[in-house]
Parts: sequence; structure tokens; C-alpha cells
Amino acid sequence: MNKIAAMGLAGVLAVASTAAMATKPEDAIDYRQGVFSAIKWHFGTMGAMVKGKMDYDAEDFARRAEIVAQLSQLPKEGFIEGSYSGDTDALPAIEENWDKFEGGMNMLAENTAKLAEVAASGDMDQIRPAFGEVGKTCKGCHDNFKD
Repeated sequence: MNKIAAMGLAGVLAVASTAAMATKPEDAIDYRQGVFSAIKWHFGTMGAMVKGKMDYDAEDFARRAEIVAQLSQLPKEGFIEGSYSGDTDALPAIEENWDKFEGGMNMLAENTAKLAEVAASGDMDQIRPAFGEVGKTCKGCHDNFKD
């Protein structure tokens, strides 16, 4: 991650941390849905490359993997008390099983960081299994915590 991107991410995290303390539940829902939409945008294109549905562009894939790794650190801020009803598919089980949920979110951050690392090599034989691990991590949370 370059220095400017790191400073930008640090700023976003600082603002998000401060904002989370006084955030309305519907704002938290919008926030986390926005982050997950951005992750899906990049991960979907990466998936098309991994599956051969789109030409593999090593530079673009690595760029997207780095973005997903950065974004994966953000959604947890949006899972605040009272934000499990309304316009959301997030289940109240998140609040009831916070340690398990937080573990899954931490695993997402770890696995996306690993994916970004191997993506920098450009070696699809290393990328495929790392990509698959990220997908399994997403599915694990979706199966347990998303309607």
C-alpha cells in the first residue's frame, strides 16, 4: 500500500471510529452496505478473471485485491447496536454472537491481505486458492449472519 493510500485509509478509519459512537442505526446500515457493495464490485471482477470469464490482467487484479484488502477492514464499524432491523439482511445473531462474528470479520481482513500479497506475484496458481479462501470466509459469515 502506498503512503498516500495508507494515510487516506487511516483517516477514514479515524472518522469512522468517531462517527460510530454517535451513529444512528440506519446510518450504520448504509455505511456497511456501501462498503460491502464496493467489495463486491472489485471481488466480482476478480472472480470473473479467476474463472476465465474475463481476460486475466495481473496489474488490474492486484490493484483490486489491494482495494478489497483495505475495504475489508471497514465494515465492522457499521455493526452497531440496534442496526439489525430495517433495510438490512444482517441478522440479530451478530449481536448475540459478536465474538464469532468479529472472528469472521478478522478472518476476512487476514484472507484478503493474503490475497493481495499473492496477487502481487501475478501467479494464478497461487491466486486461485487465496481467492477461494476469501470466498469461503464471505460465505461463512453470510451463512451464519445474513438473511
